[in-house]
Formats: sequence, C-alpha cells, structure tokens
Amino acid sequence: MASRVAHVCIPLLLPLTALSAACGHSGGGERMPADAASLEASLRRTIDASGAEVGLYYLSLAPGGDSVTIDADVRMHAASTMKVPVMMRLFLDAQEGIRPLDSGVEITRTFHSIVDGSAFELPEDSDSDTTFYGRVGDTVTVRDLMDRMITWSSNLATNILIEEVDPKRVTAMLREMAADSMQVLRGVEDLKAFDAGLSNTTTARDLGVVMAAVWESPRFTPESREEMLTILERQHFRENIPAGVPEGTRVANKTGWITAHNHDAALVFPPDAPPYALAVMVRGIEDQKVAAALVAELSRQVWAYHTRGD
Repeated sequence: MASRVAHVCIPLLLPLTALSAACGHSGGGERMPADAASLEASLRRTIDASGAEVGLYYLSLAPGGDSVTIDADVRMHAASTMKVPVMMRLFLDAQEGIRPLDSGVEITRTFHSIVDGSAFELPEDSDSDTTFYGRVGDTVTVRDLMDRMITWSSNLATNILIEEVDPKRVTAMLREMAADSMQVLRGVEDLKAFDAGLSNTTTARDLGVVMAAVWESPRFTPESREEMLTILERQHFRENIPAGVPEGTRVANKTGWITAHNHDAALVFPPDAPPYALAVMVRGIEDQKVAAALVAELSRQVWAYHTRGD
C-alpha cells in the first residue's frame, strides 16, 4: 500500500555518522516501522541527531487510530500557525450569521498594541505577502483576506481579521474544541507585547487537535469544512510536511516561522489509507531550510508508517 517517497535528509545539520540512522537508511533498503512504538523510536533518533528541540503530534483520523506524541506539550511561539484558528472562528461566525465571508472590510496598516493601545504600523518588508499594502482605504471581503492569510501567510490580512474576530473569542473557541493551551493574544508585529512576553503560543498537541477539528468537528457544516480544506490545500509554502509525502498527495497545511522556530501542521489524505493529522514544531535551528528538511524527514517517516499496509 505504501508509496515510495522522495528521501529528504539534513546534510547541513547532521554529522555523517548520524545521517544514515536519522534518515532511515539501512543496508537492506528503507526501513518501515512496524508499530507505533517503532515509529516513535525512529522519530526520536532523527530528532536527537538534529540537535533541535522538537514537539510532534501524529494522529490517525480512523476510528481508534494510532497516535504518537513526542514532547507534544512543550510550549513554543506559535508564529503563523495561529492563523488557522482565526480562520476557523471566521467560518463559525459566518455560520452563526455574525459576519458573512463576503462582507467588506477596510484595509488599514495601522493597529494598536495590546499593552497600552499605542498605534503601530505594519512594515511591508516584514510580510511574506504584499498584496494589500498598496490598497489602504479600499474595501475587500473577509474571504479574500482570509485566503491570503492562509495561502501566503499575509500578516496584514491577519491583523485586520484578528481585530474583526477578537483574540479572546478565538481562544474561547479553541478551549471548546479541546485545544487546552493554545493562546491567541494578538496580531503580528506588536513589538511592545513581544517585549512584555505577550506572544501567541501553542504546543504540537494543540496544533494537531486544531487540524483534526477542521476535519471532524461537528461545529462546522460540510460546506465550511470543505472550503477550509480547499484554502489550506492552496498553501504556498510546501517545503515542510508536504515535502515528506509523495507528490500529488492531498495535503492541507499551515506553516509558521520566526527566528529559530519552524512549524507546520497538516491534514494528510493518502489515497489508500485514512487521513491523519500531523503537527511538528522545531525550535533551535537558525537556518529555515535546514529546519524544513528536518520536518520533511519526520513527515516521511510518519507517511511510511501510516501507509505501510498490514
């Protein structure tokens, strides 16, 4: 049942003697963990060889499916992964008649710190997407802003939408969905809040719970669920979890990165196996490409186990 996956290794980070074991090479071909305990051991070898701090949460979404967690309750800066619950809150608001997704919102670059209310302007060069920076004063739809927030990780779209939904309501929704510790406090580039230690944080477990809720929470209508998945599948940044599965596999993911942090959370849909949720959070690798290669290798091992057949 398993498809062969392009092998992703981490040559910039690992010593040669550790590389073979970490990337799953053996003299007789590629190893496939036979059970969840073997998968965990394989993942831990790769993580230990990397020298990074990693939180990982894997959950098969089949009834009674397997799960593996590795330091899944270690709290880290959420970076842009917090944009997924913002999207979820927007869809619930639309379902409840609070705010249609086709309603208009004015573009602004000026926001207010949660510390003292002082104004700050979002710098264009800090953003991975500049679509809306030249459109200050224009009105665009919630749906368009949400799409850019997820697919290109637009910080400007995120800050506009967070002011619409209120971070406290996002966090309350997370608690209702059993994401017990993820905190959405504010938008992006609120430097006064950052200096005060007020940042959005999460664990790999909560990220996995959030992604699983996109797929299976009864709070979402089938139409909302499918649209959220479609947006996540259009994710532009695919060098982490999607890079560890065969090309063409359906993957709905959201990345997040800041200095020495690189995260990805995904729903993966193998053609011949149940879907699964995977969240990987990496802290301590400065080179984003190296960190992404580590996440891709961990993703490859999970795929090999999940699609191994019986």
